[in-house]
Amino acid sequence: MRRRHDEEVAWVSESRIGEEPPRTGVGRRVGSVVKELLIVVVGAVVVSSLLRAFVAQPFVIPSGSMEDTLQIDDKVVVQKVTDFSRGDVVVFVDPGDWLGPEYEAAERGPAGQVLEFIGILPDTSSNHLIKRVIGMPGDTVHCCDDQGRLSVNGVPLEEEDYLYRGDDGEPVAPADVPFTVVVPRDRIFVMGDHRNDSRDSRCHLADVPAAGGPIGTEAFVPVQNVVGPAFLIAAPFDRFQRLTVPDTFARIPDPAEPAPEQAVIEPEGVSC
Repeated sequence: MRRRHDEEVAWVSESRIGEEPPRTGVGRRVGSVVKELLIVVVGAVVVSSLLRAFVAQPFVIPSGSMEDTLQIDDKVVVQKVTDFSRGDVVVFVDPGDWLGPEYEAAERGPAGQVLEFIGILPDTSSNHLIKRVIGMPGDTVHCCDDQGRLSVNGVPLEEEDYLYRGDDGEPVAPADVPFTVVVPRDRIFVMGDHRNDSRDSRCHLADVPAAGGPIGTEAFVPVQNVVGPAFLIAAPFDRFQRLTVPDTFARIPDPAEPAPEQAVIEPEGVSC
C-alpha cells in the first residue's frame, strides 16, 4: 500500500510540471490595464493619422518669407476641410522648383519621422511652401497704383497691417517691379508678407516651365497643390493665435470675366 501511495503522489506531482500557476486578482487587473492602454494608444494613432490626412495638418515655418505674420520655427495648423479665398495664408506643394536645389529641409530621425507621419509632430517636408493668396482664378493683379499699392480687380489693397516692417517701423513696398497679371483657370497668385525676402509668384513670371508650356505658367500655383489655409499658430506658446483674413480683402470684387486658360502677363519677361 505504501508503494502505491508513493506512485500516486509522484504522478500527481509530475502532471503539474510546466503548468502556469493560477493568476492572482492583481495579475488579472494589471493585464487588463495593459490591454486597455494598448487599445487607447493604437486608437489615438489611428485617429491622429486620419485627422492629419483629412482634417488638419501641422507644419513648421522654415523661413522668414511670411514675417511678421509668421516667424521662423512657428508651428501652424492647416485646415483641409474648408475652402480658401483671397487673403488666406495657404500651404501648398512647390509648383515648379521655387525652392531651388540649394534648399535643404530639416531632417528628423526614424522616430521623429513616424511621429510626423501620424501628425503628432509638424511636417518638415522640403516640397511645401506657405504664402498669402493675392489673386484667385480670373483676378487681375496690378502693381502698382500712384500710391504704390497693389490692386486686385481695380481695387487697391491696404496692406500695412500685415506687410513686414523694417528697423524704421515702415512696411516694405508691396512690390518693386511693375506688372499686371490675369490669373488663369484653376490657379492662384501668391505673395509673401516679407516682400523683400520672398521668392513668390512675382519672381517666377519669366520662368520657362521644365515640362514645356507658356513662359510664366509656374508662377501661378495650381489649386490642386494647395493643402489648405493655415488657421492657427499653435507654438511657441507666446505666439499662440488664430490667423484671419485681413479686412482689406473683403472689398475686392469678383472678376468681371471668366478666368482664361492661360495667364496674361505684362510686361513679358518681368520678374523680381
